[in-house]
Amino acid sequence: MATSALARTWNRIYHGNAPQSTLLKEILMQRLGLALVISLAIATVAAAGPADEANAVIDQWSATYSANDREALVDLYAPDAILLGTTSPMISEGREAIKKYFQDLPGSGRKNSIVERRTIVLDQNSVVETGFYNFARATENDTPRPSRFTMVVVKREGRWMILHHHSSPLSATRQ
Repeated sequence: MATSALARTWNRIYHGNAPQSTLLKEILMQRLGLALVISLAIATVAAAGPADEANAVIDQWSATYSANDREALVDLYAPDAILLGTTSPMISEGREAIKKYFQDLPGSGRKNSIVERRTIVLDQNSVVETGFYNFARATENDTPRPSRFTMVVVKREGRWMILHHHSSPLSATRQ
């Protein structure tokens, strides 16, 4: 539709069968319309969906873990979150228990890097992330410790946070 209007305006200019003021108004309106379409397209691309927003939380988790910032890491979890930690024999439920699980993180030099992940959007407010990541410890020459993870990331009161996190070592062979 915009193309045909543009073509009509071009024909009027080219064939000289329209007054200049009318042509200028049409050109201005078309440019404004095009600017509006471009603006809406950019806004649509810029608006992240649930998958992108949940992935951002997982990326932030990895970066915060690698920065050894326990307080910021725990803040990524929902108040009623559940953590089944990689090396824990127990379930950590709630932020205080999760904070205790990560008690050795500050200043430890531990690192995390996400290797691969899959995203399942359940609805506009809940996403399941699953994949593989590596942990490394400075005290072990940063040797990668392959692990797998599943996280349920939810949006509550306008904020995305981790509700459930399961992590387990990846065995070298199938048992």
